[in-house]
Amino acid sequence: MAVVEAGTMARAAEALGLSPSGVGRAIARLEARVGVRLLDRTTRSMRLTDEGRRFYEQVGPHLDGIEQAAMEAAGAAGIVRGRLRVNVAPLFSHAVLADRIGDFLDLFPEVRLELIMRDAIGDLVADGFDMALRFGDPPTGSLIARKLVETRVITVAAPAYLARHGRPAHPSELVEHETIDFWDAAHARPYDWEFQRPGEVLPVKIRARLMTSDANTMLGACLAGAGICQILPLGTRPLLDSGRLVDLFPDWPGELFPLYALYPSRQQRAAKIRAFVQFVEKLIRETLDR
Repeated sequence: MAVVEAGTMARAAEALGLSPSGVGRAIARLEARVGVRLLDRTTRSMRLTDEGRRFYEQVGPHLDGIEQAAMEAAGAAGIVRGRLRVNVAPLFSHAVLADRIGDFLDLFPEVRLELIMRDAIGDLVADGFDMALRFGDPPTGSLIARKLVETRVITVAAPAYLARHGRPAHPSELVEHETIDFWDAAHARPYDWEFQRPGEVLPVKIRARLMTSDANTMLGACLAGAGICQILPLGTRPLLDSGRLVDLFPDWPGELFPLYALYPSRQQRAAKIRAFVQFVEKLIRETLDR
């Protein structure tokens, strides 16, 4: 993990307090034990093999859990204070954080919180971020990802739209309806529409005439009857409970969308970061339970 995060054997050796040759021998022992080559390396370059990348992505969350357990067992909670700079997806900020972030500041009066809305993650270290919160699969590379929650993707329409155009009985009928697409800035394309239920996965190629990168604009247009869109329960449950939006396909509940906390390194994280992530996890649970 240190080699991947550092980018070279030499830098990993410095971080671990070992010699580069010692790090190389450790990598070789690991490859011999798992039975596959994890790194393609020459005197000038190093890159993960496909097997190595999968191994790295699967091992990371377990190391996070071990690290957290060790810190808690040692009582190393630390003092929650200082500047905390977080790169936040606008969708999550609007839907979940905006109404409750004052609670975090009340809990930790020695923290100065900077929530910076960015469509793309960018370089967390160069931009001075302690962490990021992002929906969707985490980017490949050196960032450390921890999944906080998986939430269902819901396809909805306003009663006014359904009164004019009728209600689709099956996801495949969406190609005949007005839909609203959401732009995925991280991958520079609209999000794919896919429907899942036990034993069946159905991708649908919609023909949207409206696309936006702003969640509030998408939601407002949907509420006004402009078309069908896909939303998350986070922050929108009251609209469904009140009937202002209709869940069109409750029998297709299988498509899930993850929220990740992303960190620039695996080094022991400050108490302010751990406190913020715990606050976000608690807030998500409360929001989904409403």
